[in-house]
Amino acid sequence: MARWDPGAEQRLKRAALELYSEHGYDNVTVTDIAERAGLTRRSYFRYFPDKREVLFDGSELLPPAVAQAVLAADPDAAPLTAVLDAMSQVGAQLVAQVEGAAQRRAVIDASPELQERERTKSAAISRAVQDALVRRQVDADTAELVAQLATVAFGSAFRRWIDAEGHADFGSCLDTVTDRLRAVLTGS
Repeated sequence: MARWDPGAEQRLKRAALELYSEHGYDNVTVTDIAERAGLTRRSYFRYFPDKREVLFDGSELLPPAVAQAVLAADPDAAPLTAVLDAMSQVGAQLVAQVEGAAQRRAVIDASPELQERERTKSAAISRAVQDALVRRQVDADTAELVAQLATVAFGSAFRRWIDAEGHADFGSCLDTVTDRLRAVLTGS
């Protein structure tokens, strides 16, 4: 077997998602994933540190991307508007690259361990947004609140996008969620 196998990472991701869907996350081992992908267990660990991270590969890129978009937003925009515009932009780029989102969501929803990992990812996004807002001269309390609200809206919009099965773009999903959020906050 070649030391470097083109396409191995994608095969591992596909194999993991298939196996997790078929047998449940807790019932699948790294060896199972590697074998399904036609690789060795050792090869698996060249790409992913554990069996969770195969589902979250690339998620470390999301917080800095959102922060950068917040910093690049219209300087005169209100904090929540700036963040939602940034999240709409990043979300549109994200969904263009996502494969198997519904299947991945089902696997995560069925595992408390994966749900915890998903919450960790969301917290990193919220922290990045908060830090970007502070850099935009937003006071810390407001930055924290806006970051948390926007991160919840982002997650809800992503779920709505998955449920739409390609019949809605991410921006319209985020608009729907933020309209509801505004209605709840204003009592209308």
